[in-house]
Amino acid sequence: MWIQKEITLKPHLRGFHLITDELLFQLPELKEISIGLINIFIQHTSASLTINENADPSVRDDFESFFSHHVPENEPYYTHIYEGADDLPAHLKASILGNTLTIPITNGRLNLGTWQGIYLGEHRNHATSRHLVVTIQGE
Repeated sequence: MWIQKEITLKPHLRGFHLITDELLFQLPELKEISIGLINIFIQHTSASLTINENADPSVRDDFESFFSHHVPENEPYYTHIYEGADDLPAHLKASILGNTLTIPITNGRLNLGTWQGIYLGEHRNHATSRHLVVTIQGE
């Protein structure tokens, strides 16, 4: 069985956000899959997806601090500055972290580790809603 759908995430402030529940709420079809894979693709160049700690919110704060430090705004050598100081750093962060996740599905659930959750990395200061393409393959 193949299922593909587009999902819109509500706008988030700049930073890293745990979106596992928001995503699962929009995927009731997942319960029909006993074994399979889910591919989650974000259709943007200034936001990213990753998997990490789902229990302690300070991890997400530390992610934002780390990436803001290592990919700063207003570097004098940036030439892509038309959409603001946060634009090129957002593109760089999105490329570093990536735009796609693939997760196993077991007995109608994402087979994530106990402390794993899906993060949206929102790298723009004034972002709008974000769009995902979710493809499920399984039986």
